[in-house]
This record gives sequence, structure tokens and C-alpha cells, in this order.
Amino acid sequence: MNVNNDVLISVRDLKKHYRGHKIKALDGVSNDIKRGEVVVLIGPSGSGKSTFLRSLNLLEIPTEGSITFEGKVITDKKVDINLCRQKMGMVFQHFNLFPHMTVMKNITLAPMKVLKKSQEEAEARAMELLSRVGLADRAESYPSQLSGGQKQRIAIVRAMAMDPDVILFDEPTSALDPEMVGEVLDLMKSLADDGMTMVIVTHEMNFARKVADRIIFMSDGLICEEGTPEQFFTNPNHPKLKQFLQSIL
Repeated sequence: MNVNNDVLISVRDLKKHYRGHKIKALDGVSNDIKRGEVVVLIGPSGSGKSTFLRSLNLLEIPTEGSITFEGKVITDKKVDINLCRQKMGMVFQHFNLFPHMTVMKNITLAPMKVLKKSQEEAEARAMELLSRVGLADRAESYPSQLSGGQKQRIAIVRAMAMDPDVILFDEPTSALDPEMVGEVLDLMKSLADDGMTMVIVTHEMNFARKVADRIIFMSDGLICEEGTPEQFFTNPNHPKLKQFLQSIL
């Protein structure tokens, strides 16, 4: 793992409340994510892990607290969040590809529009990435012509085409048929091996064990425990974590 001590994202006392503070999706979460680190978020449904992940690029606007990304406090209203998001890739559960565009168009749209790359440059980078994930022959296909696993690999390529400093994954395999999960996890593992900073919400425990530098267990909007995969699976401390692991392993 290629972790260095450079803090990429710093979260302080993050809260997200709904319905006049009745529902506390996040209830005071603080954490630092270092450059090159792979952090996996686990926890029962409704524990706040997806809310936490989506807050990192302000897809969820926190009720209170601060998020600093690459030295900028992005929760400050004066900060141009779109500029920051250029450096934060996002991969969703349901791919979010544009159905009316070819794979190539899906991948090159943002680099051309946002990074002002020429079509030639954007397409060359897209082909390089498609070759890497074994889908160069699908460049002119439409999303409806692809399997779920192929769509998700394209979604990851689309995120990579922006050359981000971190990629956020929100349950990237939960909408896939079981036989397609492996191809997506293999790609994510190869990104981790290359030193990509990643924050991943997932239920895939074997993947977490193999790939994470650090696992965070959330419950009731709080971080209950965090540690290396080794500590996590062999010596869990928090009663809720023990209960959670028993229910899924």
C-alpha cells in the first residue's frame, strides 16, 4: 500500500440531521483520509456510511461540521465545490451512465468540457483506460448493450479519465449479479495497487480484508471502531461490530 502521511481529506465533527434534528444520519464524525490510503466503510443499513461518503464531495450538504480537501475547507460557502469535485471521482451503485451516449462519449464528455482537453487527447486517454479494463472493443457501444459488470467498469473508467486525486465508491457492486462482482473488485484492487486514494462503502468483506489499509465501522451515525483489516476481523472490540460481523460472516 502506498500510504503517505499527507492528509488529503479531513473531516471534523460532521453532522447531518433530518426532520428538525429528529433523524441523525451523522452525529459528529471526525476522520482523516491520507493520500494513497484505501479506506473501507462498513456497517448495517442506515448506519450513516453512504451519507458520510456522499458528504465528502457535498452531494449531501452537512448540517454542521467541516470538510477540508487538499487544504481547502470545502464546506465554506465561498469555495467553488465544482472545482474541487474535478479532483474527486465518484462511482455510484447504479452506474449513472448517459444511456443516449456511446461508451466513448460517456468517458470523454467531462475531460473535454471541464478539463478543456481536445477530443483527440480525451479519446486517446479513454482508449488507454478502456484497454486497461479489457473493454477497448466496446468504445462505440451504448450502455444498454453492456452487462452490469461492464457498465460499472466503464463508470470507474469515466471517473479515472478526470485524473482524480481520490475516488469515492458508493456500494459499487451491490446492483450487480454475483458473477460480475469479481471483475469490478479486481479493477478496484488494481487501482489500489497503483496508489489511488479510495473511500469505499461496501458489503464485500473479503475485498475489504484484502485491499483496505483501514476499515471504519459505523452505526447510528457514528464511527464505532476503526483499524487495520487484521485487527478488525481477528480482534473486534465494539459489541455492535462483533454483532455485525457475526451476522454477515
